[in-house]
Order: sequence, then structure tokens, then C-alpha cells
Amino acid sequence: MKSLLSILFTCISTLAAGQQKEVKSIKAVYDSNALPELYNKIPIGIQFAYANGEVRSTSGFLRGNYNWNRIKVVPSSGSFQNGYLLLDRKALISQHYTVQLTITTADIPQSMTADISLPKLDSIRFHHYADSLKRGFHYYLNVEGIYSSGKIFPLDTSTVSFEVSEGKLLGQDLLINNNETNIQSINATATYKNDERLKALTTIPVKKLNE
Repeated sequence: MKSLLSILFTCISTLAAGQQKEVKSIKAVYDSNALPELYNKIPIGIQFAYANGEVRSTSGFLRGNYNWNRIKVVPSSGSFQNGYLLLDRKALISQHYTVQLTITTADIPQSMTADISLPKLDSIRFHHYADSLKRGFHYYLNVEGIYSSGKIFPLDTSTVSFEVSEGKLLGQDLLINNNETNIQSINATATYKNDERLKALTTIPVKKLNE
């Protein structure tokens, strides 16, 4: 009887092992429409390619049938939650805008990795709405970020800090008073907070009193 049970157990184990599909490769992708240039919560998807030619995708962004509750994902920076990658910008910069995902599922006896490369902020620049500043009026310091994706987005004081040679900074506005008649121009510097190597410089002329 014991011998029969042993044989039966061996057969069941062999059958189960035979039914387990071998994952040959995995691929991770992100939703570019979620604007990873600006936002830190990014939907991602994972595709599993099996030895038998089958390809399965995760639910959510890729609309597949592989549920996230069957998958463990550990990112090299930031954190991961139910199909969303939560970015840590400073860590992302130090890793050259690439996040490595370590992925484990029931189909993968050993963990596998997949990389996601996100758009890089290549440079920042001033883009003035007016060619000169008028005394007594707020002058908006418009700064734009130029990304490796080809997209250009305005940046605000949450990501950029400012320094000016004259006048007063009010948030992202520059102001000089009417009685400051000796100021002919103002130098301004914008610095990206997460990577201080990225700076933009500009000189803003000040209108003469009779202009």
C-alpha cells in the first residue's frame, strides 16, 4: 500500500512539474502617456515569454490576464505597488534614469530582472514671456525642462530654485520697485533641485523709466 502511494505521489509530482511552463524571458514597459518626465507614479506592465511560444501580459496598463497579486516586484530605486512604479527622482538620476526590476512569480523558480529606461532631463532653459522687466510689475521667471523623449515642459519652484543679482523673488516672480532706478539689468540663475549640475542663466534688461 505504501509503495502504491509512493508511486502515485511521484506520478502527480512529475505531472505537476511537466505542467509548469518555463519562462524564457521577461520584458517591462511603462505608460509614456503618464508623463514620467513630470510625475512620480507610473503604470508599468510586464510581458512573460514562455518556452512554448506563449506570451502573457500583466493586468492593468497592458490589459493582460496575469494578475499582479501573483507577482513580486522589487525595484532598484523607488518602490512598487500593484502595477505602479513610484519614482525616487534623486536615486533615479544616480542610476542614469534606469530602474531594474527584480521579478519573482510561481512560474519563475529563480528571480529574473528587467530594466525600464525613463526619459532623462537633458537640460533646462529660461523662456521669457517678455523681453524686458518693468519696474513695479511682477516678471515671471519661466523655466522649461528639455527631455530625452523630445518633450519640453515648464518647471516650477517644486523642482527649480532661483537666484537673482537684483530685486526681490516672490515665488517664481521677480520684482523691482519703482525707486530702484539704478538697476539696468538683472542676472538670474535657475538650478534643478534634484541635480544641481543642471543650471540655466539669463540676463533680463530693465525698462527705462520713460519707456
